[in-house]
Amino acid sequence: MKKSNFKEWNKLDLEKTFGLCQVRALSALDDLIKESETQLIDDSERRALIRRRDQLIYRGDDWNEIELIEHFIAPILTIVDFNTDEFGLFAERTISAAVEEYELSGEPDAIIAKGRRAPEIPYFCFHEYKKENEPRGDPAGQTLVAMLVAQELNKHQAPVYGLYVSGSKWHFMALREKNYAISVSFPADRDELFDIFKILKQLKQLIEVLVRTA
Repeated sequence: MKKSNFKEWNKLDLEKTFGLCQVRALSALDDLIKESETQLIDDSERRALIRRRDQLIYRGDDWNEIELIEHFIAPILTIVDFNTDEFGLFAERTISAAVEEYELSGEPDAIIAKGRRAPEIPYFCFHEYKKENEPRGDPAGQTLVAMLVAQELNKHQAPVYGLYVSGSKWHFMALREKNYAISVSFPADRDELFDIFKILKQLKQLIEVLVRTA
């Protein structure tokens, strides 16, 4: 069994090694985005989102990765509130699993997983916060390898979802067995921020169902 860290992987290597295939459409991702259109945003949520968006527009170009997380990404996730009695949002927790001939392990920037004190079954991976004017690495690949491990940990019972951020652009992902898809970009410095928020709210509802049926 070969031991390998998430940081060693990109999309091309994952596709060649594990037979993963990027597809143009995946029902798990398409349904998540489509069904999110029914989500509502109340006045307090809208005001909070606009306040964060204004800060992103005014200061975002000067933020480093940690500042982008603390001042924008984390507050958006906090408004949705993924912490319940059954699952929660965990940051930089090690997850690992045997996938074919490899023991893959790493610390995604964030995961949503069943469990209260520690992540048990991950359903969502959020990895690699990047600035658009400082590209390095493969944020989609880093997210994907974490999703591959999450798929093993939930015993292939459900699709695994993911998200990576590059500057103001958010991309949602889904993995089902060997196929994965990446959404179009959602620019958080525009009105698409409300679409992002609705997708996150829909994701929370979806995970609530997955946890109950696990």
